Amino acid sequence: MKVGTDGVLLGAWANIQNCRHILDIGTGTGLIALMLAQRCNAQIDAIDIDKEACEQARENVSSSPFSNRIHISHISFNEYACSCLSKYDLIVSNPPYFVDSLKCSEEKRRMARHTDTLQLNDLIKYSNQLLVADGRIALVLPFEQLDILQTISLKNKLYPCRKTNVIPKPEATPKRLLIELSHKIMLLPDTSNLIIEKSRHQYTDEYKALTQNFYLKM
Repeated sequence: MKVGTDGVLLGAWANIQNCRHILDIGTGTGLIALMLAQRCNAQIDAIDIDKEACEQARENVSSSPFSNRIHISHISFNEYACSCLSKYDLIVSNPPYFVDSLKCSEEKRRMARHTDTLQLNDLIKYSNQLLVADGRIALVLPFEQLDILQTISLKNKLYPCRKTNVIPKPEATPKRLLIELSHKIMLLPDTSNLIIEKSRHQYTDEYKALTQNFYLKM
């Protein structure tokens, strides 16, 4: 659970324009928080329910040039949302998503990969409460969760403003969805496709352009 493509995609894709205060939900090792700190000057709160993940995130943050702008908290999102007095311009999450798949025997990976501890409905509802009026929520999800996400979002008066369908290789179907939600209704959200590889370990120009600032070699 160190550095995955989903997290790299979200950290590079999320819109950081005019962001002063960002929340990273389920920060893990701090990857997305660190990427966003590299891209903007916002103050970033990053939370995770896993104590050891938070310890590793703190270590990673302390070794970075951004340690004065990233604050790591060991807390569940539900608890955080109920006690938080801050409002955020941007909330990002690479949430647990293996809703019905076979549970992993190793507890920490199970907690990170399954929705037992953070339901999508709760993620959207509580994130909505923590947004400033013109704030945004950016997520990376399995593509097949688009319909349920839209249903939940509509209930919370949140609407897609950007969508990118992530396709692993040419002629494959989309596997992941990068999506940004806001309170502003857009009849035609900015929609695009992103193909990751043109062949095995041969990345497309589009993927390189999006992520190359975060790799030592690309």
